Amino acid sequence: MKTEALNCPNCGAAVSSDSAQCQFCRSRLKTVGCPSCLGSMFQGAKFCPHCGVKAVAAEIKGAADFGRCPRCGTKLNSLTIAETDLRECEKCDGLWADVETFENICADRERRAAVLTFTTNRTLPNLDAAKIKYVPCPDCKQLMNRSNFARASGVIIDICKQHGIWFDAEELPKIIEFIQKGGLDMARQKEKLEISDQRNRLREEERRQILRDRRFDTGRSADFEHESGIRSFINLLFE
Repeated sequence: MKTEALNCPNCGAAVSSDSAQCQFCRSRLKTVGCPSCLGSMFQGAKFCPHCGVKAVAAEIKGAADFGRCPRCGTKLNSLTIAETDLRECEKCDGLWADVETFENICADRERRAAVLTFTTNRTLPNLDAAKIKYVPCPDCKQLMNRSNFARASGVIIDICKQHGIWFDAEELPKIIEFIQKGGLDMARQKEKLEISDQRNRLREEERRQILRDRRFDTGRSADFEHESGIRSFINLLFE
């Protein structure tokens, strides 16, 4: 990312865009992207310094207990981007979303655009943290499962089925970009084709079983034929 001079949103002093703190007022600084021109701006700025477009409203709160970062153990802050409530680690830039929030992000184009604008420039400062295979849920402290989002995105996320999803610094922006490029729709279509293929294979297996039964005159009942078909389908799930 190109380094440039920006103004501190707190005191207005000129500060380099790669600075983590204003050297004049000591305010914490974080670079985000403009929703219109994608130019760099500091979190908290009301307008883009490049094109003048109003910035996405974002609010950070750190007083209450929002749990600890699964990666580095830092206390999480509450982060509200427009109407989307997340939790943020200010040290490693990770994000936590509960299940309902993540579903809303995936389903709502405006929410995705706002979150993407705010999270585009996030990077993981400690690369060793990315080597951790399993991390605990901030709420229940149980180790979370790791999953390739939509089985096709290539983004491995940490999931607690009861409480939510943990995203390392660059993961949520990548998932949003995957959805915006139609990846989620393609993944759903692929899943439908796989289900259809499984059904066709099951019908073919049932047809062959009926032919075998007639050939050898086994006298098996329709109930047994149905059971055989069900067992065939279960076996397909484990192939």
